[in-house]
Amino acid sequence: MKKLLLLALIFYTTTVFSQDEIEYTYNTFNSSRVINSHSTEMLEKRTMDFRIGHRFGDIAGAIGGPGTLFGIDNSADISIGLEYGITNNLNFGITRMKGAGPYRQLYEGFLKYKILAQSSKTPLSLVGLIKYNVTSMKASTDKTSPTAFPDFVSRTSGSYQLMLARKFSERFSMQLVPTFVHRNYVGFNDQNSTLAIGAGARFQISKLIGVIGEYHYIFFEEGVQDNLGLTNPIALGVEFDTGGHIFQLNFTNSRGFGEAQYIPSTSSSVADGEFRFGFTIARIFKL
Repeated sequence: MKKLLLLALIFYTTTVFSQDEIEYTYNTFNSSRVINSHSTEMLEKRTMDFRIGHRFGDIAGAIGGPGTLFGIDNSADISIGLEYGITNNLNFGITRMKGAGPYRQLYEGFLKYKILAQSSKTPLSLVGLIKYNVTSMKASTDKTSPTAFPDFVSRTSGSYQLMLARKFSERFSMQLVPTFVHRNYVGFNDQNSTLAIGAGARFQISKLIGVIGEYHYIFFEEGVQDNLGLTNPIALGVEFDTGGHIFQLNFTNSRGFGEAQYIPSTSSSVADGEFRFGFTIARIFKL
């Protein structure tokens, strides 16, 4: 009788605790990026991500077409970076970018923190991202240029994002990305601070292949968009997950990498053929 009571107690205790267990959602996205924007995915503790990205020239339009092999002859931007998982919820990274706008020779550092993780009790993942950028390019002697840089602070910019994501099924995930970018020194008729709201999504076709896309709506100040010919960045791509590597092939109208470039400075029109092919290779190392 005592044995039966003991077994019943063990069964009851196990049932109660299992009901209280939280089941977390994993792999909302395959990589720490959607295309331009970060995703809510984090590197695990003591894991390093080595990333190389390349953007080519316009596929069509005035400087595209067969003469440049549809943009392959031209390089819009190049990036190379290292990212590291301090903990499962805190990552940092450093990236060097060629630069595709008025600012070149860019260095970018970031901190990324997971505030909430989607689970059986939490419907969304929430991640915060802070970036700091500095350019090492030679200052222009033209005082009206956005690269005149009277002091060091003028060489810097920052961006701040919140990423809210949900994995709706094993195949489909989506995120919203409110963004604030501040550049300390800009050209005439431009704006120092820029607000944007982005959306990104992933549809998993198979275990290895997924389709990804994103769009950012920019809140321009009056006259800025028309005077500088700016537009909203949009991107579509395919990614291949081989286990240790993530290969991403994409098409986008933004020329540069990083929020301080593609949020306030995208001026290419998809309707005019001013979009370009690009790729990113990410390799994960566990240390």
